[in-house]
Amino acid sequence: MSPETLTAPAELAVTGRSANAPAPAGRWKKPLLYLVMLVLAVPFVFPTWWMITSSLLPENEVLSYPPKLFPTHPQWSNYRAAFANYPLAHQYFNSLYIAAVVTVGTMVFASLSGYAFARIPFPGGQKLFLLILTGLLIPSEVTIIPLFKLVDRLGLTDTHWPLIVIPILGAPSVLGTFVMRQFFLTVPDELEDAGRIDGLGRFGLYFRVALPLARPALAAVAIFTFLNSWNMYLEPLVYETDKRNFTLPVALTQYTDAYGAHLWNIQLAASVTTVVPVLIVFIVAQRHFVEGLAQAGLKG
Repeated sequence: MSPETLTAPAELAVTGRSANAPAPAGRWKKPLLYLVMLVLAVPFVFPTWWMITSSLLPENEVLSYPPKLFPTHPQWSNYRAAFANYPLAHQYFNSLYIAAVVTVGTMVFASLSGYAFARIPFPGGQKLFLLILTGLLIPSEVTIIPLFKLVDRLGLTDTHWPLIVIPILGAPSVLGTFVMRQFFLTVPDELEDAGRIDGLGRFGLYFRVALPLARPALAAVAIFTFLNSWNMYLEPLVYETDKRNFTLPVALTQYTDAYGAHLWNIQLAASVTTVVPVLIVFIVAQRHFVEGLAQAGLKG
């Protein structure tokens, strides 16, 4: 018989509880933590809940006080009107394909440039990288006018080219380059040495050794690039004039009646549909997203 078996009855007689029973204070720690987290989540969940419920209300009840958080007679026709009376489906497709192309393009160019800065020593590499990082410090509002003049001179206004090329090759991709560089700095040199022994060249080392290891960092780059492109408002507002070329952030401002008043219930119904792709992308890649951001800060 083990000593633990002999001492357990004695402890039960003295303290009135089993040796393996949780302490009274520890028993309440987890429920209390859940309660605090629930309270802290209210300011974040409430606006989304209000948006969803208000999208099912008649127009004259959307701004009522107190707000109606549980519609008694849901107006599902608001969603039908959002697509029937406006080119929302076409604008939805615009945002989807632009965000997808920008995300893939940024992942390709950011991984290539990040690998070059991290694994290929060349004169002035560190200074050039610091110069590129200054792109993060320049607001897009500062560069939008010269970029518009350049796009207009090239005859690309009212097309989707500036919404695709500029984010991939311009300042918006700098953060992706930074994340990829920080990740590739953590790749052990021994892995590349083994690849060289197997006859791999520089591109082979990137494509067959470093890139497969970079899935967490690529997921992080994919998520914030998709979100940035999906939420882009100023650029399509400046470059596009045809409503059929609008992306969703600009399209959502067009839900007005003949007098210019906002149709809040239809606008909120359209807004609810725009949240779905973002949730899908984040749910699919959230684990890799957290890993990628954590590993991006391990080495400087």
